[in-house]
Amino acid sequence: MAQFQKEGILKDGTKVILRPMVKEDRDKLLDFFRRVDDKDLLFLRNDVRDPKVIDHWVNNIDLTKVFPLLAEVDGKIVGDVTLHMRKVGWKRHLGNVRVVVAKAYQNKGLGTLLVNEIIELAEEFGLEKLVAEIHLTATAALTMFKHAGFSTKAVFEDLVKDPYGRSSDLVVMVCDVQAQEPRGKRQ
Repeated sequence: MAQFQKEGILKDGTKVILRPMVKEDRDKLLDFFRRVDDKDLLFLRNDVRDPKVIDHWVNNIDLTKVFPLLAEVDGKIVGDVTLHMRKVGWKRHLGNVRVVVAKAYQNKGLGTLLVNEIIELAEEFGLEKLVAEIHLTATAALTMFKHAGFSTKAVFEDLVKDPYGRSSDLVVMVCDVQAQEPRGKRQ
């Protein structure tokens, strides 16, 4: 699976390469996250601009626990989606999905392309459902997950806080992996 590579086409005709993250992506990842819009950084769980965070990721790749899929255009990373999995316990049939798309590639279908690919991979991993937790004000992300086949299952009021201490709602969206039509038929 680590040798997996696929080409995708965005709405504007841009060709992207989708492939798993490798250790040698360290500098490309740092560059990518430095280019991520500050507003988009508010919704991330880690300080992705800290080289120590990226070092930890690239030095501890275990595709059976976290499958990081990158999107590249002309050798630059422009998108990142991760599938987080558990092998045991009451949530072993679930995967958690997180996605980040560079500002210049938003609203071009890249997020949906990445999530659709993760849905296919989730099926190969034997997962039944995927879960995405989204900040209520991240409207583009909510729309993208909806286009990829996720539906809202819960909204938790005032559950999350931004770096400035402002409370907001958290939306939990779920995708039934087996119920999805083949990716090639989706838009």
